Amino acid sequence: MRDTDHPQELRELRALRDFDTGVPPLDDQTRRRMRARLHQSMNDPTPVVRHRRPVLRIALTGVLTAAVVAGVLVAVRHDDGTARGGTAKPSAPRSAATPALENVSAQTVLNGAAAYQREHEEAVTPRDDQFIYTKEIIKETEQKTGTTKSYVDENWRSVDGSQASWIMEIGKGWWSQPLKENESVWPPQDWGSLEKLPTDPEELILEIGRHGLPGGKSDSLDDISDEGWSQIHFSLAGLLKLVPVMPEGLRPAAYEALGMVPGVKVVPNQQDAKGRTGVAITYDDPTLPEGTTGFGGYFIFDPRTYEFLGFRDTRTSGDGAAMKTYTQLSYLDSWAVVDKAKQRP
Repeated sequence: MRDTDHPQELRELRALRDFDTGVPPLDDQTRRRMRARLHQSMNDPTPVVRHRRPVLRIALTGVLTAAVVAGVLVAVRHDDGTARGGTAKPSAPRSAATPALENVSAQTVLNGAAAYQREHEEAVTPRDDQFIYTKEIIKETEQKTGTTKSYVDENWRSVDGSQASWIMEIGKGWWSQPLKENESVWPPQDWGSLEKLPTDPEELILEIGRHGLPGGKSDSLDDISDEGWSQIHFSLAGLLKLVPVMPEGLRPAAYEALGMVPGVKVVPNQQDAKGRTGVAITYDDPTLPEGTTGFGGYFIFDPRTYEFLGFRDTRTSGDGAAMKTYTQLSYLDSWAVVDKAKQRP
């Protein structure tokens, strides 16, 4: 191509070639995401219109587990009260807000959480006819009035899924009946299905992709699109939030896999339900409208040991002028393996 054919384009390319960004090189996950997007662009020269997925999303396959209620799957504004595209506070300097740095920081926290979990996790080998008992504490504050209420949710989940399980959500409980033939949920609730999930983080991502992404099987993380990563984050967040007790090695792998999702980032100085200040991990979903975040909320960790402290979510109830918005903090208080539903350890 001669300089006279496309002089403006050549000037811009040369300027870009000589441009010094002043920031560290991109990390592996950001490079992987860019390669995937470039590959897609080169193989599809026609303009692509990305349809925004609704904020309320359904499970990957089968029916959505009863532990996921519609009030949890909501869009929320950023903590500073701004939404991108509107009136916002001045942005941080480029070097302090680089996605590459955010990914590295998030990976550090999540890899640390995985290491802590491996060091402290207890091996569990329940029988098929037993139940996993969990006691969770939820603290909700209505954002407009500041009124706070606390709930104790106790759950008894059938180990093999063949018996009815007792499920609670913000103080209300119900019997969840066994799945029917050919029914499935994500995340799996029966121990046998959980044990089959890979404990290698990359293999866990690919396994989720094989069963849940449009187009089916994917053999490389490089092939995953923005929409695919969004669904994988949704699946990993659901696994970590809705399965308090897992087979050995699965939770550490899920933490490490979450750290490989492009768009995960660190939010410092977040308080948990006990008033402890930690570092939180959340996700900027490129498939959602600017200024909103999807399912998953905030995972809060101790800033030194990376011990998991609890979740922070936003929940709404009611419609229109009667709608109320709550900040919800929660954590796992205790768990045990018991022989019958409603039996406390």
